[in-house]
Amino acid sequence: MIFTLTSCLEVETYPNEPSLSGASIVIQGDSAMLFADFIDGDGNFGLNESDTGGVFSDCLHQYNFFADYQEKHNGVWITMSEDPCLNPNAIPFYYRAPWVQPPGQNKTQKGKVSIVLYPAYYLLSNYDTCRFKVRVCDRDFNFSNEVYTNEFIKPQ
Repeated sequence: MIFTLTSCLEVETYPNEPSLSGASIVIQGDSAMLFADFIDGDGNFGLNESDTGGVFSDCLHQYNFFADYQEKHNGVWITMSEDPCLNPNAIPFYYRAPWVQPPGQNKTQKGKVSIVLYPAYYLLSNYDTCRFKVRVCDRDFNFSNEVYTNEFIKPQ
């Protein structure tokens, strides 16, 4: 009689498109930290420093972390930031999160992106309640869902 004992670790599988499960902002004096939790099933979220040519040469594809600044105007959220690809004078809230290629056979990436918003984390206006709408894009240009940070009040 042959007795075989095998143990299997169940591998979690996720879609190839990145997914955000939450975002938050923490104000720290005159700057802020923006955090977003993500999962990418095929492990291709992030950009290398050299990813600026070829398929990444288009302005929009040079970024992979998109934070749209919003203000509450009379109870309605209005996006105030502009796309720096369309307006080079816009205050950009687009960033490049680095690629950390997962080791081993399971390529799933799970992590938290942390962005320092300095020197400006808000835009000047007559309204004081703000938040960011956040989404990310992987190396195949698949966009995630959108999530929102907690609301914050601009300093006086």
